[in-house]
Amino acid sequence: MIVRLTGTLLEVREDAVILEREGVAREVLVPPFTVGELAAYRGQVVTLHTLEFFEGNQATGHLVPRILGFLHPEDRAFFHRFVNVKGIGPRKALKALSEPVRRIATWIESGDVKALAGLPGIGRRAADMIVASLRGKLQDIALPAAASTEERTAALSEAQRDALEVLVAWGDPRSDAHQWIERAAQLHPDVGTAEEWVRLAYRIKMGVEG
Repeated sequence: MIVRLTGTLLEVREDAVILEREGVAREVLVPPFTVGELAAYRGQVVTLHTLEFFEGNQATGHLVPRILGFLHPEDRAFFHRFVNVKGIGPRKALKALSEPVRRIATWIESGDVKALAGLPGIGRRAADMIVASLRGKLQDIALPAAASTEERTAALSEAQRDALEVLVAWGDPRSDAHQWIERAAQLHPDVGTAEEWVRLAYRIKMGVEG
């Protein structure tokens, strides 16, 4: 199984991207919430964390291999659990990911059926099934319920807060920038300057580190 792909981002489509490496171009299906982010990196080298599945008619043997790609390993981990909910196949699961994975995981952990039912292709019945199947199993992915934005910012060092403001000034959502810096701090606890935190945050954003 291919679990990670690195290559030059040639095309960004509505539901897929084309990655090229060493003269070989591969189509990789991606969730809707990442399309806009990936579009900004057309022509650059990116890394996607991947899963594979087959679609088609198993009875006739006409099966087509597909690759799914995610910018962050926790997105891949979430999808692997999400797709195993009864009635949620790979295509339906992919279409439903119109919101960031951590947000959806938080809805599941909090039992927010209304929010889940609003995802494309889900509805109330599927939302109930998702909560029943996954609630309590996504605490490693969901945003900490007790931590407000102010509390999370206060927990950052001065250099990390400066880096956060730089990322926000460059147009990145504050919640995403927070997540990247917090992950960078887990991987590189000894980093000291705001410039280094910005660089590491963008490496995590691009999937170079996870």
